[in-house]
Amino acid sequence: MKEILQTKRLILRELDISDAKNFYKLNLNPNVIKYTGNSAFKNIDEAKDFLKKYQDYQLNGFGRWAVIEKSKKEFLGWCGLKYDRNLDETDIGFRFFEEHWNKGFATESAKACIDYGFENLNLKTIIGRAMSENIASIKVLEKIGLKFEREFDFDKSNKGVIYKINK
Repeated sequence: MKEILQTKRLILRELDISDAKNFYKLNLNPNVIKYTGNSAFKNIDEAKDFLKKYQDYQLNGFGRWAVIEKSKKEFLGWCGLKYDRNLDETDIGFRFFEEHWNKGFATESAKACIDYGFENLNLKTIIGRAMSENIASIKVLEKIGLKFEREFDFDKSNKGVIYKINK
């Protein structure tokens, strides 16, 4: 498992198949995936298959990373950058177990990812997408320096917002 970066409280490292159980459990909580457009994995094997096929590190040199709390070595969720070839843009994303919400982990890890993207990956722009109703995620985007860019159709029944930060 390749470590990418550390913050005061966190280690961010590449995801691998040993994270399948946590990945599965994370997406089981309807509150966690409420604003994502994703559905829960059917079982741990489906989460394992997703992780086996996850190619972002090989294709782009970065991706979503496991967020581990340093002192307890506990998997809190994930955070990281994702490059979309079709849109030619990189976004910041994060997802945490509900018991770790409102503790600053999303802000701390996302800020570190933004800094890493600009300083180590030489990215020029990073965006953040959220459903308009997802006030908590929008607050994180604002705290880490992204500014409102525009609205968009998240899916057929939900409006979304795009935030942006330039190097």
